[in-house]
Amino acid sequence: MPDQDVDLFIIGAGSGGVRAGRIAASHSARVMVAEEYRVGGTCVIRGCVPKKLLVYASRFAEEFADAAGYGWTVPEPRFDWPTLIANKDREINRLEAAYTTTLERHKVGLVKSRAVIEDANTVRIVETGARVRAKTILVATGGAPYHGAAIAGLEHVISSNEAFHLPQLPKRILIQGGGYIAVEFAGIFAGLGSQVTLVYRGENILRGFDDDVRAHLRGEMEKRGIIIITKQTVAAVEKVEHGYDVELSNNQSMMADQVMFATGRQPNVKNLGLEAVGVKLAPNGGIAVDAYSKTSVDNIYAIGDVTNRVNLTPVAIREGHAFADTVFGDKPTRVDYADVPTAVFSEPEVGTIGLTEAQACAQLAKVDIYKTSFRPMKATLAGRDTRSFMKLVVDGTNDRVVGCHIVGPDAGELIQVIGIAVKMKATKADFDATMAVHPTAAEELVTMREKAVSHVRQAAE
Repeated sequence: MPDQDVDLFIIGAGSGGVRAGRIAASHSARVMVAEEYRVGGTCVIRGCVPKKLLVYASRFAEEFADAAGYGWTVPEPRFDWPTLIANKDREINRLEAAYTTTLERHKVGLVKSRAVIEDANTVRIVETGARVRAKTILVATGGAPYHGAAIAGLEHVISSNEAFHLPQLPKRILIQGGGYIAVEFAGIFAGLGSQVTLVYRGENILRGFDDDVRAHLRGEMEKRGIIIITKQTVAAVEKVEHGYDVELSNNQSMMADQVMFATGRQPNVKNLGLEAVGVKLAPNGGIAVDAYSKTSVDNIYAIGDVTNRVNLTPVAIREGHAFADTVFGDKPTRVDYADVPTAVFSEPEVGTIGLTEAQACAQLAKVDIYKTSFRPMKATLAGRDTRSFMKLVVDGTNDRVVGCHIVGPDAGELIQVIGIAVKMKATKADFDATMAVHPTAAEELVTMREKAVSHVRQAAE
């Protein structure tokens, strides 16, 4: 491919950028993509995929312990962190190669370098200095970990990026944060044998999730030995002889072998040349775009976490596909952001879609709540002290299920299927009319009959 006159130049070869390039190429566009790190982006290389592999690894300790209740005699298990990391790296290498092959198969040119926008139609390849003229430019650079305000000893803190490459498993780890990444890594390290302390500035973990979900998950995490400290932040980190001395905002001090911050990610917008060409940013720091992912500059678009809309990999993929269909497929396509299912691979898992109870009460005239908590069948013979939780949020005026929230084994798998029903605007009567599959945990979703509570919003006088 020549180094000029392409139809589309993509900055960033993550999940969204690769999908956009593949679909645009299928519409006969000449496409080039630049990636400064590794093909696959955050999700594949140092996000969702390696994290899920570590989640699987962390669950074996409970499996070994539970086996005794089912008649198995299991020798004392031994865990080797370097083996896990080496095997994880081998799988990530395979996936990166598969993503690269996908680009090659669709004749998408790949440049392993940072790229900077010089004007509305020109991109400079930093490594070589070459300039590429493009009819359309797509920014798909994702996000990067954000540690927050500077504190003493911040240089000693790692993010989730570095957590995937630690040389050894820390005996004691302190994690600051209360979102997806923080609670997931707390479960990972605890399951692998680390002593875990989670510090979060808010009232409770998983801000933005349903309050019952937040409370239930916290209780389950604490049962597993994770210490959760809320309404506090890390004030300072000092390197000492046997680890790190961590000072909290309430002057409490504790020791850790590793300190990890999972305090959110910020859009990767720096040093891309956006200001020079007039690409505007939104108040939340992401690139401002319209419903078709177009920026304030007509031929420059942006998708994925760099826009700071709904920061999930499947959303970025959908945005990339919609962009390519719109611009190169003569099929204008908007992404529907309503009722996006999501999962938190904590221990136990969380799956959720739609409105929380609080959101429903703020938006709807009448809200009916159905919920249940029960001991998973597998835990009975194992003797494990754990409970699952399920909740349906129903619009009381039309019986439509507007929210579903699950905490328990396979919650991620369950919420994907329930997501279809919610997206199709299924009613509580539709759920009730569906025959249960017994014995399963999922049958609880179609057998909840008694309302836990009903909320009626009083009309303003």
